[in-house]
Amino acid sequence: MTTTTHHLTAKKPPLSARALRRTLRGMPDRRHDVACEAGLVVPAADGSPLLTDHYFPRAAGDFPTLLVRSPYGRGIPWAPMFGILFAEQGFHVVLQSSRGTGGSGGTPALWQHEAADGRAALAWLRRQSWFTGALGTLGPSAMGYAQWALATDPPPELKAMVVQVGVHDWHGFFYPSGHPGPFALETSLVSAVGRLHYGRGALAMVRAGLRLQRHLRRIARTLPLGEAYVPGFGGRVPFLDEAMARPDPEDAHWEGADAGAAGARAAVPTSLITGWHDLCLDQTLQQYDRLRRAGCETSLLIGPWTHNSAMEQGWPEVFAETLAWLRAHLCDDASGLRDTRVRVHVGGRQEWRDLSDWPPAATERRWCLDGDDDGALTASAPKGAPPLSFRYDPADPTPSVGGPLLSRAVGPRDNTALEARDDVLTFTTPPLTEPLDILGTVAVELRVTTDTGHADVFARLCDVDERGRSVNVCDGIRRLEPATAGGASGPAEVTVAMSPTAHSFAAGHRVRLQISGGAHPRFARNTGTGEPLPTATRLVPVVISLHHPSALVLPQADPGTERARSQTKKAFMPSTSDR
Repeated sequence: MTTTTHHLTAKKPPLSARALRRTLRGMPDRRHDVACEAGLVVPAADGSPLLTDHYFPRAAGDFPTLLVRSPYGRGIPWAPMFGILFAEQGFHVVLQSSRGTGGSGGTPALWQHEAADGRAALAWLRRQSWFTGALGTLGPSAMGYAQWALATDPPPELKAMVVQVGVHDWHGFFYPSGHPGPFALETSLVSAVGRLHYGRGALAMVRAGLRLQRHLRRIARTLPLGEAYVPGFGGRVPFLDEAMARPDPEDAHWEGADAGAAGARAAVPTSLITGWHDLCLDQTLQQYDRLRRAGCETSLLIGPWTHNSAMEQGWPEVFAETLAWLRAHLCDDASGLRDTRVRVHVGGRQEWRDLSDWPPAATERRWCLDGDDDGALTASAPKGAPPLSFRYDPADPTPSVGGPLLSRAVGPRDNTALEARDDVLTFTTPPLTEPLDILGTVAVELRVTTDTGHADVFARLCDVDERGRSVNVCDGIRRLEPATAGGASGPAEVTVAMSPTAHSFAAGHRVRLQISGGAHPRFARNTGTGEPLPTATRLVPVVISLHHPSALVLPQADPGTERARSQTKKAFMPSTSDR
């Protein structure tokens, strides 16, 4: 059998895909010419027709198969980035549009059919003469969930997974700080546009994006939110309605929405790729921890990327990591693998660092919050100092600046204007006399009271340079309710966990902590009433007070932490003892 003759209907890949492929820089030399069978119909678990494109090398021989199941269509950018590029390197690539998307039949759903439809796709593959029984999966975002869903009961053919900036928990996507916690408003709206329109072509996507942008400010400022968002889409979006109305992950609505348990029992070698400003960073690290505890072969790459830029500016590194992992586990070619399990980009130093594991060894460094000197971080807590208070008004909510979002104003940003607001407290160290490297999870331990019992506490770590420019490094948010917000019985002890990071504060720079009552519209504002999010109609301000001692806790890298290896480009291959 040869792949040059057995597909009589095969053609060249679409011209648009070939043209975009030529613009991709930093790619390895092409090994094979590529052919494509487009518009194949593969039955879903219930028989719904799922449109599928098959890319393969125009060459004799057997090649392993890569399955990509996508709610974002099968065209640009997936056709060139996955279909053409990996077929050039010696893989069959099967791009399939999930139910109700990209021309496929059936009713679309975020997660309810992914496991069954993934198994149905595999059943179809088993009937193809070119399928060798060696299967890998890959893909970003919701394509990551499709992989985890298949891995909940992994078929024997599944030999490797590469989850790029992927989600495994849909409740955690909408409520990233857990329950109770604020709704990720802007991310939920922007991602819904992609979910609904990406597979309908570039023009439809642009029009839908512009429509939401025109309405976004009004949506964010109008109550009730469950009605305010509708003009931005020209109609109701059922999965947004359900997500807003059902914040409790134990609600029956969310059954099956978290495929994360696959990481605790999967035996599938898995490469995880994310960025420090990826909105799926925390989920990726949760899965890395699960895989390590389960003894599964895994590697981790964390770059200086956002959710989108990992697949754009970061694509050369992401592609190299992905290709090395797939070749090692599907082609028995480990020549491209690095000798460490983890590679992270260290901000500030702007270097890559190879580590044996994550998180690396670190020493807890505590800085106490002090109200003197316009807000200081000091080695010891102030004695007898009064609490520090600010007023959060949901009618004029504290705005979000940068961070892990899907918009263009994303990632590291200048926070100077934000920090000038009366509803943002800042605490800053003196200029550092030597560099400070932090690698791991950052947290702030607060003693808090509020006057209403309903509040959010948003904490952000920033790097302040010699000119006074304050740039965000990582952040986190915690919802307070009457039972946890402190009161007559005294302050409540609250820990606000921030996303992990790897960052080096240079000598002469200062470490800064921000504390505020929200980050809007990244997170839906706390209305101050406890009313349900989609139907709340009243706004009540809250005074939030921070009592002493409260402290910023940093994971300072131990002196023996592995140093930079910026020239190596390989991915981890586990030793015999790890397998």
